[in-house]
Amino acid sequence: MTLNGSSPQMLNLFTDIPATIPEEIVQTLLADSNLRIERIVSLGHSSPDGFWFDQDKHEWVVLLKGAARLRLENADEPIEMSPGSFVNIPAHQRHRVEWTDSTQPTIWLAIHYGG
Repeated sequence: MTLNGSSPQMLNLFTDIPATIPEEIVQTLLADSNLRIERIVSLGHSSPDGFWFDQDKHEWVVLLKGAARLRLENADEPIEMSPGSFVNIPAHQRHRVEWTDSTQPTIWLAIHYGG
């Protein structure tokens, strides 16, 4: 397993966030053949019109800071997320990010597993 491509050290999910974020930041924190943990930082980002994620692995995601709205394909209502909200998205469940807060960074922790 690798931890951010280096030896183990004290890291913080809430630091090293640039003042401007032209594109969503996706950082792999830990990975091996069956697991990938990512920190994702959004600032007003959303999925492009008509785009749906369709992933080979399950994804468990928790929102740590900010706010967001997710949409699962064929769901009646979107999922409103605030700090502490989490969702498990099965492999190949098409989904998209409809909205993230544009006034503060939205920080996600995503765990990709199995599938």
